[in-house]
Amino acid sequence: MNLHTLQTALAIPDLFLAAMASVILVLGLFADEKKRDLLCYWLSVATLVSTAFLVIADFSTESAVAFNGLFVDDPMADLCKVAICLLSAVVFIYGRDYNRQRGLFKNEYYVLGLFAVCGMMVMSSANHLLTLYLGLELMSLCLYAMIAFYRDDQLAVESAMKYFVLGALASSILLYGMSLLYGMTGSLALPAIATQLAGVEPGDLSLALAVVLVVVALAFKLGAVPFHMWVPDVYHGSPTSTTAFISAAPKIAAFAIVLRLLIGGLGDQHGLWQEMLVILALLSVAAGNIIAIAQKNLKRLLAYSAISHMGFFLFGILSGTAAGYSASLFYVLVYATMSGAAFGLILYLSGKDFESDRLSDLRGLGRRSPGIALMVLILMFSMAGVPPTAGFFAKLSVIQALVDANLAWVAVTAVILAVIGAYYYLRIIKLVYFDPPEIERPLNSPADHQYTLALNVFLIVAILPWIGKLISLCNQAIARFVY
Repeated sequence: MNLHTLQTALAIPDLFLAAMASVILVLGLFADEKKRDLLCYWLSVATLVSTAFLVIADFSTESAVAFNGLFVDDPMADLCKVAICLLSAVVFIYGRDYNRQRGLFKNEYYVLGLFAVCGMMVMSSANHLLTLYLGLELMSLCLYAMIAFYRDDQLAVESAMKYFVLGALASSILLYGMSLLYGMTGSLALPAIATQLAGVEPGDLSLALAVVLVVVALAFKLGAVPFHMWVPDVYHGSPTSTTAFISAAPKIAAFAIVLRLLIGGLGDQHGLWQEMLVILALLSVAAGNIIAIAQKNLKRLLAYSAISHMGFFLFGILSGTAAGYSASLFYVLVYATMSGAAFGLILYLSGKDFESDRLSDLRGLGRRSPGIALMVLILMFSMAGVPPTAGFFAKLSVIQALVDANLAWVAVTAVILAVIGAYYYLRIIKLVYFDPPEIERPLNSPADHQYTLALNVFLIVAILPWIGKLISLCNQAIARFVY
C-alpha cells in the first residue's frame, strides 16, 4: 500500500460523509418531487449512521498523521466523530415531523446538516491551523443557514443574523490570534507551534496577546460568559429542530477544537490561559444557573443551562492534567446526549400550530402522559447532577480532576453553584407532577421519534453498569493524544 492510499484510508469516513452530502444535494435535483425530501432525509440518517460504523470499524489505537500534517487520526478524534454522527442522526429523527409541519422538510436542510457534521469531523482531526479554521467555518456557515432556513419566521432570521455577526467577529479574533502564532513560530502546524513556543519566555507580550485572542475566540464559540450573548437568542429564535442540532453535536466539536488548539498547540503556555479559563468557567456556571432561574421560556432556560454546562466543561480543561481533559471529554459526551434528549422532548410535545417551549406547557404532563413525564424526571435529575444518573458521574469526574490539580477552591465553588442550579431543574419536575394542566394537547409524534427518545433518555441511567468502561475509553483517548 503506497503512502497516498494509506493517507486516504485514514480519512475514509470523512470523505464518505462529504461525498454522500454532495450526492444527496444532486439527488434533490432529479428525484421525484413527492418522494424527494423523504428519500433525502432517510439517506441523510443512513449516511450518518454508516459514517459512525466506518469510524468504529477502523477505530484508531495510535495517532497517525496524513496529508502533509494537515490531518491526524487518533482515538480522541474517532471517539468524537462517532458521537457527533450518532447524535446528529438522532436529532434528525427528532425533528422530522416538526420540520414537515413547518415547511422545513427539504433536502437542502439535511444537506446543510451533513456538511456541518463534516466540518465538525474536520475539526476533530485537525492537526494544522488551516484545517482547524476550515472545519470551524464549514460548520458555522451551515449553522447560520440552518437557523435562517425558516424564512417565514422573523425571530429565526433575526437569530441567524445575530449568530452570523457575532460568529464572524469571533472568527476574526481567532484569525488574528492564529496570525500572531504564525508570525512567532513560522509554522501553521500545531505540533511545530508547540515545539517553537516551548522556548519562548512566559512574559513575552506577543505570545500573551496571541493566547488572549485565541481564548476569547474560543469563549465566543463555546458561549462562555461574558461572550454568551448570542446563545439565548439563537436557542430561542431558531426552529426547535435546529436548536436541537446546535445544542448537541457542536458541543463535542467544541471540545475537539479546544483540545487541539489550547492543549495541542499551546499546552506549554498553560500558565497563561489557566487563569483566564478559571474566570470564564466560574462566571459561566454562576451566570448560567442564576439567570436560568428567571426564565419562563424552556428553550431560553436550556440555553442558560448550556452556558452553565460549558463552564463545567472548562473546569476539566483548566486543570491542565490528562485526568482533567478526560473528565471534560466524558462530560461533553454526557451533556450532548442529555441536551439532544431535552430538545427531543420539546419536539415531541410540539404540534403543527403550537410550540411547547414555555415552562407552563409542562404543567400536568404527569397526568396526561406518565411515560413522557418519567423521561422528563430522569433527564432533569441527570442535568442537575443527581445520582445515580450519568450527569452525576460527569460532574463528579470534573470536580475530582479539579481537586487532584490542587484547585479545591474552584471545586467547592463549582459544587455550590451546581446546587443553586438544581433549583430550576427541580422546578420543571414540580410543574410536570404537581401542577394542573393549562391546556389539554394531543401527543401524536411518529413511532420512530418515540422509540429513539425513550432509548436516548433511558440510556442516561442504563449506561451506569458500563460507565467505568466509557470513562476508561475517554482516558485511553486522551492518553494517546499527542500534546
